[in-house]
Amino acid sequence: MRQKVFGFFVLFLITMSYGQTTRYVYETLVNPDSINLVSMKSERTFLDVKGNRSLFISEHKLIKDSIFTSFKSEAKENDKKEEKDLSKLEIKKHFEPTFFDYFIAKDIPGQKVYYFDKAAGKQIYYQEDRPLKWEISNGIEQQNGYPAQKAVVDFGGRVWTAWFTKDIGISDGPYKFSGLPGLIVKLEDDKGDYKFDLVKKIIVRNAFEEPVDPNAKQSTRVSFHGDKAALELEFNKNRKAITGYSGAGNMNFGEGRHGGGMGGGGMRGANHTGGGMHRGMRDNGLSAPSSSPAGNFTMRNETVQNPIELK
Repeated sequence: MRQKVFGFFVLFLITMSYGQTTRYVYETLVNPDSINLVSMKSERTFLDVKGNRSLFISEHKLIKDSIFTSFKSEAKENDKKEEKDLSKLEIKKHFEPTFFDYFIAKDIPGQKVYYFDKAAGKQIYYQEDRPLKWEISNGIEQQNGYPAQKAVVDFGGRVWTAWFTKDIGISDGPYKFSGLPGLIVKLEDDKGDYKFDLVKKIIVRNAFEEPVDPNAKQSTRVSFHGDKAALELEFNKNRKAITGYSGAGNMNFGEGRHGGGMGGGGMRGANHTGGGMHRGMRDNGLSAPSSSPAGNFTMRNETVQNPIELK
């Protein structure tokens, strides 16, 4: 089973890496707190379609991931570039937060949906196992510039209303939603917490592809949160063991001094400036990683008290 799933992702990356990508841009409104009265937050989400594959991702996550993917590639080519390239991130004090700090890959004709996230710096994913049972109305009305039909589905603890158009013959839409005889141009839930409106369609050459780790942990929807917690726990145990060992004493090698550790004044020597990794990250507006491996920078994301799926 794992080999079949991984084969899909190899094909997904090959498909997404060549040719043009059609990007459907959705203006997305989110109510971040279902208990306290707060204003709706807005960000753009993308549905990138190429061939029979699609990628759903927020604009803010795409920008963050593409910059760090480029940064890591350059750092591998030349270690000396690492400090120089990190200064490029001073353009912004921090990356814009996102409510969608994950991405979703779909096999459109096969109606297969894969949800990708990260835990302790390791990629983890599952295949959605709940079919969407749409109830489609016959009437036609204009929605976001397209003649559209209405469809309703109960999914994830919310009742969702979608408007799809047959003018765009793609059986897809935002988030995990697909399976209608046309593209979803408008989508909202019954509580008014999430709204997706198609605002434009553009053609993108050499669009960024989210990297899929061949060693990504395969999970299931039911076990997903438990598996994420287990990865975090395992990492924290290993981190404490390493920290305990490295903190046992000061080890001097030539002129380099490692006793200060990465968070303090350590790594002082002929080729290192003081201050440590944590301070350098704060200077660039980035949060120092407390539960991710060194070198994987964690970004500040919106705290979602009102998740898109309630069950």
